Amino acid sequence: MVKKSKKLQQQHEIGHSVPFKLNKLFDSDASWDKDQLGDVLHWMRQLVALVCGLIWGAIPLGGGFWLIFYLGLSTAIVYAYYALILKVDEEDFGGHGTLLQEGLFASITLFLVYLSFTFY
Repeated sequence: MVKKSKKLQQQHEIGHSVPFKLNKLFDSDASWDKDQLGDVLHWMRQLVALVCGLIWGAIPLGGGFWLIFYLGLSTAIVYAYYALILKVDEEDFGGHGTLLQEGLFASITLFLVYLSFTFY
């Protein structure tokens, strides 16, 4: 046990990140640093963009209403995740605005690209 702890400390000191465990994603008692939570929220939003872009394009749903609907859905999912599932104190991470902006612009681009590829 001591050897494993020492190895993780050495990896952290030389710039390697500590291995990420998937069960941490749904553990409200887990501790998060700003970068880890930001990365999780960013990639969660990218996944929502990919799924929604493919579905919207396959149905086909186009127009400003569906873009606004995607933004609302994506924001609601991210908010529900960090506020209801993880129960983090948003002030420790820069407030709601900072957390809700994680990955927003990249996800809009990804959503529009997948919507365009499947719609046209």
